[in-house]
Order: sequence, then C-alpha cells, then structure tokens
Amino acid sequence: MQRNTVQRQIILDTLQKLKTHPSIDEVYAMAHKEHPSISISTVYRNLRRLAKDKIIRRITLLDGLERYDHRPGRHYHFKCANCGVIQDVDINETDYFVDLDYAVERTYGFAVDEHDIAFSGLCEKCK
Repeated sequence: MQRNTVQRQIILDTLQKLKTHPSIDEVYAMAHKEHPSISISTVYRNLRRLAKDKIIRRITLLDGLERYDHRPGRHYHFKCANCGVIQDVDINETDYFVDLDYAVERTYGFAVDEHDIAFSGLCEKCK
C-alpha cells in the first residue's frame, strides 16, 4: 500500500461525502469545486490506486461506466431502471455467493478474484 498523500485523502473524503457510487467525472467535479488545483488525472490515478489497495471498491455495472463505492466490503448493488439510482444491497457475509467464484473457476478454469452482481428494476420511489 502506498502512503496517503493530500490528494488521495481529498479524493477519499470526496467519495465518502458522495456515497452515491459516483463516476470518475462526478468525483472530480466535487473535488475540483473544493480544491481547484486538483486535476482529473490525479483523481483517476488515485481512485484506481485506492481500489487496488481495497480501500474503496471499483464497480462496473451494465451502463459500462466505471463507478466507485466508498464501501470496500462484499455486497451487491441495485440500479433503478427509471431514475438510475444505484443502491447497496446489504446482505450477510454468509449470504455472499463465494461458492459462485469456485464454480466458475472449476467450470471455466478461470482464477476468480471477485464478482459483482447488480439487480435492476424500479426503486421504491419509482415503483
């Protein structure tokens, strides 16, 4: 793990404030508003590093956008087909489908690090 720089802390604080599974552009827009000297490349590089160090979680849902989650632990997501909100689906650690990783490894010969499952439909507000 690399040392925590001022820029990395700014980006981490921004992500913690947003709590909305933002894209790189959304993190940059908020961080840049409060710290105008920060560049998008700094945001991009640091988000990637924080995800690699498992301090945050990088998720890619069906919309193809790379998004970031302030919660690094195992959990799933729900995306509303109407308003686009992305919410965490909190499950017990024992309900997380670890066996799915092993089944894919056995069947296809892959080396699975993790998986993402995203549910879609209408959120409580939109339904």
